[in-house]
Amino acid sequence: MSHPVVRIGLVGDRSPTVRAHGAIPVALELASRAVGVSAPELTWLSTRQLDGVREDTLTPFAGIWCVPGSPYESMDGALAAIRVAREQGIPFLGTCGGFQHALIEFARHVLGLREADHAESNPDAALPLVGALSCSLVGTRGKVTLTAGSHAARAFGRTESTESYHCNYGLNASYRHVLDGAPLKITGEDEEGSVRVVELAEHPFFLATLFQPELSASTGQPHPLVQAFLAAASARAARMQSAKHTG
Repeated sequence: MSHPVVRIGLVGDRSPTVRAHGAIPVALELASRAVGVSAPELTWLSTRQLDGVREDTLTPFAGIWCVPGSPYESMDGALAAIRVAREQGIPFLGTCGGFQHALIEFARHVLGLREADHAESNPDAALPLVGALSCSLVGTRGKVTLTAGSHAARAFGRTESTESYHCNYGLNASYRHVLDGAPLKITGEDEEGSVRVVELAEHPFFLATLFQPELSASTGQPHPLVQAFLAAASARAARMQSAKHTG
């Protein structure tokens, strides 16, 4: 059987001014060489086109990456894509804005916190789950400590890494408690204990980071999290191809 085509949906509003948007295809190509699979087929999915999207529009994708660049043109579109990935077991990676919106999607649709919102796009939010960081992380690098045994730690092969950021918003510390005991686990923190990684342990691969692993593409080296995401997407593509041939 031939190697399956690995289709990745990139959720976000593509712009030449967003450094991450140019870095992501390079990061995925570097990861494909490291994982030993063909370079994935990438489809950019604007958040407006995803507003009200049918579930079966996204299920053919082997993986979904919610990319930086928020506030998105349509928050509802971004949340819809994240929800499909979460509910349908599609490997998911959210970075920066993707991390922020993964938190909001989970809070609204799993925890029942319908007013959970983003302070950047809605400064008057009743429940600003995502708020301004006390210190901007634009253009910074910092150490992240990972929970032993987590998807993130397994991907890195260690429990510590130094990562690059380009963001001003993150999980509002006043609402950190809403994740206590929730399936969406905090598995990465910075040196001050602020949340930098969350994941769903029971999902094939659902992981979101406030840092931007794609920015490592400028070094020419594959990033462990991008490799892990692509490996999970490749496994899904293989299962989909097998089901097609046996169905």
